[in-house]
Amino acid sequence: MRENRRVTSYDVALVAGVSQSAVSRCFKPGASVSPATYARVMKAAAGLDYIPNAAARSLITRRSNMVAVVMPHFANVYSPEALAELSQQLTRRGKRVLLFTIQQESDVEHILGDIWQYQVDGAIIAAPVSDEQVQEFERRGLPLVVFNRNLRGRTVNSVLCDHYEAGRMLATRLAAAGHRQFGIVAGPDAPTVAAERRMGACDRLQELGLPPPVVVGGQFDYASGAQGLREIIERLGHLPDAVICGNDVMALGCLDLARHELGIDVPGTMSIAGFDAIEPASWLSCNLTTLRQPMHKMALAAADLLTSMIESHGSHLAEKRTFAPQLVEGATARLSPIGDASLAA
Repeated sequence: MRENRRVTSYDVALVAGVSQSAVSRCFKPGASVSPATYARVMKAAAGLDYIPNAAARSLITRRSNMVAVVMPHFANVYSPEALAELSQQLTRRGKRVLLFTIQQESDVEHILGDIWQYQVDGAIIAAPVSDEQVQEFERRGLPLVVFNRNLRGRTVNSVLCDHYEAGRMLATRLAAAGHRQFGIVAGPDAPTVAAERRMGACDRLQELGLPPPVVVGGQFDYASGAQGLREIIERLGHLPDAVICGNDVMALGCLDLARHELGIDVPGTMSIAGFDAIEPASWLSCNLTTLRQPMHKMALAAADLLTSMIESHGSHLAEKRTFAPQLVEGATARLSPIGDASLAA
């Protein structure tokens, strides 16, 4: 072999005594190949220091085996868990993740040109997409899965946690335990996750005939959780019975202010709850009452759905897979037993 020439699958096939297609199958995840053939090819490849050429393979298969994943750059710390789960599930299916981050959920339009440029096989977008953007994916024949965003009335493949029901669940359990005056530290106006959680809680409290909650804004960060509690107390003129925060980071800011600066007994005098079940929320000094998203199941469903769409060449019918949240009963809120949750009227 000429020195410095790139080793090809043809060279491996010659040394291993197999066909070139057999070599290709050995390096394709999920392909059918006998153990004996696989062992011979791997031994020859190791001896030749062979590395498969992904670009050449994509020319043959007309697939890049890359999937675009679009994530918002929030202070919402569930995003790393979601990205890790998605990456793991896609890698198991022979795909590589090309990550795009956006500052605001409305910035999806700005990165679409890059997605087309990289010739990805499909995309998972954790942000709202417009009808025009969905139509552009369809026009290009590019599979799209919207992750953890509820696009009501849209015909688009999606996988999400039921954030509206999460808000209702938390309000129900708190009200059934005797809480009457609520405060809500909501997230930013743009993210639909924050809006769904707020609407679920507010609608449920209205159904139960309780006073309207005091709703203040937040930015999904620690400081706005503390500031949100100050604003709620100022507007009410007294402590609320319970504060629901749009995510755990804000709930931790609210909790620290209540306990360490205002000297409030949590949960004896006031209950505090959040969403997302991030790792710090489970620490003994916090032990936050929160709701967990089934991120592993959601990532598994998103990877399965996108892979199915890629393999079916666009003939897959649009579907929506919704997963229920799980309540984590920490030590920052007084909750009714599950069986008593209907007694809150």
